[in-house]
Amino acid sequence: MAAAEAAIVRLHGDPEEASPFGLPGRPLPVDHPFRLGFVGALGVAAALLLVRIVLAAAPILLLVGIALFFAIGLDPAVSWLQRRGLGRGLAVFAIVAAVLAVLLVVVAAVVPPLVTQASGLRTELPEYFERLERDNDMVRELDERFGIIERVRGLLAGESGTGEPVLGGDGLGSVVGVARGVFTAFASTLTVVVLALYFLASLSGLKHTAYRLVPRSRRERFSLLADEVLDRIGGYLLGNLATSVIAGSAAFVFFVIVGIPYPFPLALVIALTGLIPLVGATIGSVVAVLVAFLISVPVGIATVVFAFVYQQFENFVLAPRVMKRTLDVSPLATIVAALIGAALLGVFGALLAVPVAASIQIIGRQVVLPRQEGS
Repeated sequence: MAAAEAAIVRLHGDPEEASPFGLPGRPLPVDHPFRLGFVGALGVAAALLLVRIVLAAAPILLLVGIALFFAIGLDPAVSWLQRRGLGRGLAVFAIVAAVLAVLLVVVAAVVPPLVTQASGLRTELPEYFERLERDNDMVRELDERFGIIERVRGLLAGESGTGEPVLGGDGLGSVVGVARGVFTAFASTLTVVVLALYFLASLSGLKHTAYRLVPRSRRERFSLLADEVLDRIGGYLLGNLATSVIAGSAAFVFFVIVGIPYPFPLALVIALTGLIPLVGATIGSVVAVLVAFLISVPVGIATVVFAFVYQQFENFVLAPRVMKRTLDVSPLATIVAALIGAALLGVFGALLAVPVAASIQIIGRQVVLPRQEGS
């Protein structure tokens, strides 16, 4: 037994001098296939997990992005008040109070006539349909073939296309669905408002923290470029608001001239949808065109022509000039950016695309082109 133990010690060395369990082997080389494959698999798994987290949190991230967008848009006004001696908190309070006051005035001036005219429009729509069916042979023929007017009448009367009440059978589910949609919209709006207030109150601190993440040697130049980008976003919001107000005002004047009833709610719809770049006024004009055709075919054709002409004027004259003044973006870049943004993220993408294009243009002029000239 002693001879066997002595042979083991000679073979493996003295445990007390090295390790009681023997010497460790050589580690795997960095370029070993197993090590590369394992690390690569971990990287892919982490990337997939991150993508799933982003997709799951996409609605919340979208609300955060909208709130941050509006906070950045209001920040120039807050900074203007700060330069005149107000503290950050008082300046934010003043801007928020001014916005709320404007909204209250608009609601007080708009809601009563809007409710009255919208209710009257819904009440008189059946009469418009009867007149259209009686005086227009083409509409009468289409109605006989497809039953379009009867279906619209059924919807207005609260019935489905089969003649059954819309809220019959599954009425409770419909009511619950509508209530859920209203609650979701209210909760999303409240979330955006609260987040925008927090972002607006602490935006200077957030910018300071973000700037500190940049190396000291590049921090000053980065902060100047970032401040210029944020100022352009604020100017874009003001310019977009101006174009929507002009669209609504022009539509209201046209509706009054041609005698379209209920011009105020129709013009308000056009003004609200006009916040969407490029195609907003056209989307809002669809309702006005339908109401105009219910009056008479010539009025409907005139409304279509007005919507088309004004949309071209806004796309190629008004919006590019406003964006050129507030964002210094070329008209072609404005149109292309809005189209790409709408295709990617819908309405919010169209709103965000133009200031993003302005940011890319600033970076290109101040960073990329000087490097190319110096190389």
